[in-house]
Amino acid sequence: MARREQSFGGGRKPSERPQKVCPVCGLPFSWRKKWERDWDNVKYCSDRCRAAAKRSGE
Repeated sequence: MARREQSFGGGRKPSERPQKVCPVCGLPFSWRKKWERDWDNVKYCSDRCRAAAKRSGE
């Protein structure tokens, strides 16, 4: 049985997972399982911040 390659945050303690800073609210946010395939393209911490950026034209 082939061993699956470890992803960015899976299997790590939450304190060891990659983090980014949201450009809208300025708060740091951590890697989440739902962002596993798309982590490089994730910019905002939430739908609310993404919508606020769209309204302000960022």
